Amino acid sequence: MKSALSYTGVGRRRWVTLMVFFLFLLLHQTDKLLIGPLTTPIMQTFGIDESQMGAAFTGALLVGAVLYPVWGYLYDRFARARLVALASAIWGATTWLSALAPTFPAFVVSRGSTGIDDASYPGIFSMVSDYFPPAMRGRAIGLLQFSGPLGYLLGIALALGLGGLLGWRAVFVVTGALGVVLAVVILLVVREPARGASEPEMAGHDAPATERFNWSVVRQLLRKRSLLLLYAQGFFGVFPWQVITYWIFRYLEVERGYTPDEVFVTMSVAVIVISTGYVAGGAVGDALFRRWRQGRLLASAGAVLVGAVLLPLTFSVPIEQRTLFLLMLCLNAIFIPFAGPNVSASVHDIVLPEVRSTALALLNFIESIGSALAPLIAGILAVQSSLGVAMLLICVSTWLICTVILFMAARLAPRDMDTLRAQMGARVRARIEAAQA
Repeated sequence: MKSALSYTGVGRRRWVTLMVFFLFLLLHQTDKLLIGPLTTPIMQTFGIDESQMGAAFTGALLVGAVLYPVWGYLYDRFARARLVALASAIWGATTWLSALAPTFPAFVVSRGSTGIDDASYPGIFSMVSDYFPPAMRGRAIGLLQFSGPLGYLLGIALALGLGGLLGWRAVFVVTGALGVVLAVVILLVVREPARGASEPEMAGHDAPATERFNWSVVRQLLRKRSLLLLYAQGFFGVFPWQVITYWIFRYLEVERGYTPDEVFVTMSVAVIVISTGYVAGGAVGDALFRRWRQGRLLASAGAVLVGAVLLPLTFSVPIEQRTLFLLMLCLNAIFIPFAGPNVSASVHDIVLPEVRSTALALLNFIESIGSALAPLIAGILAVQSSLGVAMLLICVSTWLICTVILFMAARLAPRDMDTLRAQMGARVRARIEAAQA
């Protein structure tokens, strides 16, 4: 009998598919983050102030947050590869609308519409979990998440390189065209794997024993205590990310006296190191998972705890010792992303294949709520003390909370993993019995 990998073509296509998805995420993140470095020329075009520009930022974030559960349901209900291609086409179309917007209200609406495809990632990670077996998922997801920081740097490069030459509208036209091209590539190259194809129980069978999406299975997600803990960790875990993303530039400029060029060099180095941290985190999580089932979550908890210790040490470096500060910042950057690929892989370790997109979409939705709150809280605290104190207070406190939650999830996760393995085994046995009847 053929293995599940042979039946679905996973063995032959997994790396090609991963490369296509990496390219999609890289260029999509580039397009999504371009608005940051292009903010000033956009504001000059429409004659608006910071509060009005903030409305354009917020609109896309809100649309994306609301649509996470919708995309999750669609991915679990219909063919995921085609939906990813649709998301890519929507990316291209909405970016073009932003480029063509004649007035600021039209720009706000068109920019808000770009949030539609921003919530389309859960299906990609669900498909990856069907291409890669549990022991390889952390590395695969880490490689995909590696695209985020690289997309940020590529966005800056495009804005600086093309923005001044062609104008911000032309830059959006270029990135929108990339979305349309990738939609065609995804349709032609990516093949839909059977849900659950890479699960250990599927080996040695002609076709994976999968079930269709149903709401009763979704409701059962809320009974998995380890999954609920991962959701709680997701809410608090994004606070440091958002605080650092939105406020680190101003902290370097105002409280450490960096010039714009020094800020760019410092953050470029840090972002590159963060990129490697995703891959390293996924690899370490996979290695520990092969030894202990809770290994991914232990790796995540340990890395988060290290971050809570290192950041105060980094911020305590004297202002004049910039080389030491950069080294400490890079050391932080290695550990900060460790939890990302391991938490996503852990969701797939305990959830049935037919609802994995929904489960991950719920995590992303909860993270979006934390994302919206974090910069505001940091700003309020900064007014009362300083930006450095505000960043430390939020980052260290939430990292400590996440450490406790992740250790608790590590303790409970093996039981939910056993439940999943038993459910998959029962499906295989039922399929064999049906074939023999």
